[in-house]
Amino acid sequence: MTVPVSQRLIVFLVYDGVTLLDVAGPAEVFKEANRYGADYRIALVSPTGDGVTSNLGFGISVDGAVGDLEPDTYLVPGSARFPRTPMPGELADAAKVPAAKARRIASICTGAFILAAAGLLAGKRATTHWKVTRELAARCPTCHVEPDAIYVRDGSTYSSAGITAGIDLALALVEEDHGPDLTRDVARGLVVYLQRSGGQSQFSAPLQGPPPRSPALRSITDLVTANPQGDHSLPALAKHLNMSTRHLGRLFQEELDTTPARYVENIRFDLARALLDGGHNATEAAALAGFPSYESMRRVFGRKLSLSPTAYQRRFGTARRAEVGR
Repeated sequence: MTVPVSQRLIVFLVYDGVTLLDVAGPAEVFKEANRYGADYRIALVSPTGDGVTSNLGFGISVDGAVGDLEPDTYLVPGSARFPRTPMPGELADAAKVPAAKARRIASICTGAFILAAAGLLAGKRATTHWKVTRELAARCPTCHVEPDAIYVRDGSTYSSAGITAGIDLALALVEEDHGPDLTRDVARGLVVYLQRSGGQSQFSAPLQGPPPRSPALRSITDLVTANPQGDHSLPALAKHLNMSTRHLGRLFQEELDTTPARYVENIRFDLARALLDGGHNATEAAALAGFPSYESMRRVFGRKLSLSPTAYQRRFGTARRAEVGR
């Protein structure tokens, strides 16, 4: 099959049990990009060229077998079967063949296990769903697994975390091809977050660890999450619950294994990263996230990431200013 030079062929590997949203989410990004001037063609291949059945029981027809097409970008989605079941040899082989010809190859969620079985992650940085990062590291000892990244690029090899992270990865690939302006239009058209950076955490502070058991502590964590800019000093939080600061501190330690101050700091840190990813400068991000000053935010970034906020934005974010009211 001949594809025009200007047209980029995006090929998905599908197989029985493939997670449908791992395919549909990124595919929709490329399709939407065509509305704004991109020229992507999307195709599906299976190891044998036969149709397959997705994880939802829906049949998926394909455009051919692996090797029939020469992709510009080869995407390998995941399945809930992995890593619980052994990797079929035909899937590992199905990743190897196009990888040699494709400009870039990427996995979505547990599709990383297919790339690993094919030897395509050896010596590379990679990620997958946070629940199975240890298993990926065990299967691919020479791979440097980054358990908290949304997506990772190592040369021409990409990998992404859970299902929605495949959309973030697809947006990043579109941005590489066509720049931030077209990508912003795509994100707006799909009504999705304007591309989380690859270095952003797979889950925010409120999702790390079990939720508070006591209603009192839940009300405090909800308050902080809803309004990070508020006065969330220990005395102010204790007054909100009409309890002593000592008792509130004990509740945080017993149920969340942290202090009130550190919990507030983590919420503000997550928000600041999202603001920097969206294009706000560091001073704006500090104020909107509720940090007392830029310097206090800089110290937190240094402790957590060994990067300043501006260095984080240069390294991980697309430096564009968020537009208001559009």
